Amino acid sequence: MKIPKRLQPLVEDGLIDEVIRPLMSGKEAAVFVVRCGDEIRCAKVYKEAAKRSFKQAVLYQEGRKVRNSRRARAMEKGSKFGRDQQESAWQNAEVDALYRLAAIGARVPTPYGCFDGVLLMELVTDDDGDVAPRLNDVSMSAEQAREDHAVVMEYVKLMLCAGLVHGDLSEFNVLVDAYGPVIIDLPQAVDAAANNNARKMLDRDVRNMTEYYGQYAPDLLDSRYAAEMWSLYEEGKLTPETELTGHFADPEGEADVDSVVAEIRAVLEEEAARQERLRDAEEED
Repeated sequence: MKIPKRLQPLVEDGLIDEVIRPLMSGKEAAVFVVRCGDEIRCAKVYKEAAKRSFKQAVLYQEGRKVRNSRRARAMEKGSKFGRDQQESAWQNAEVDALYRLAAIGARVPTPYGCFDGVLLMELVTDDDGDVAPRLNDVSMSAEQAREDHAVVMEYVKLMLCAGLVHGDLSEFNVLVDAYGPVIIDLPQAVDAAANNNARKMLDRDVRNMTEYYGQYAPDLLDSRYAAEMWSLYEEGKLTPETELTGHFADPEGEADVDSVVAEIRAVLEEEAARQERLRDAEEED
């Protein structure tokens, strides 16, 4: 196929030997299957900010630290240099998250580096060597749903132990290979300690996954993993070795009406977002 303009420099530098075919195009990036030496990998080409449809990006960027003070000032002012640095920070956030999560034991695609807005990483495949399906395209038994849900909750826990919340976790951002779920798409991962929206995003991530697996195993819908994890995290008791139960009892006291209303609104917002993801997935297919 004709080499896309954004991939041409990587071909010229010998990082990519062949662009085999396009894989998908989403709201934030286009992904291509490429050959690097003897290995088949994927190249994720991030779209420019003006062409991305990822909404409320500012909520995800809150709390991200920029060590270089000049860059930080430029990003605050919104100058061209600052916008370029903001883009670089957005792209590098995924690379950083992939390395951190792989190191702590969460299954994510192996990253091979980000070059001029192009992330090279492992192509997750099935037993036949074909691209692994998204969770949304997989059906399963109740037993398998419980098993895979437990695995995903373990990965969410490991993310939180690493100080991260995925922020956009759903059945569309999980691949399934012969060994189980693989978490993908992390440019919006947030700093759990520094982002004021982290708890809300954790709740949403867990709710998305629980509701999906709950289609096959309804008993999962009564679990409260997000509340359990966040409570342990706030107390400094959450570790990679922590065994989660999915149970959590609210502290005794008066009902927090504002929290209940906020949760209802969050559910309605997420349902609207889910419908949008379904439309996006249909367009990609």
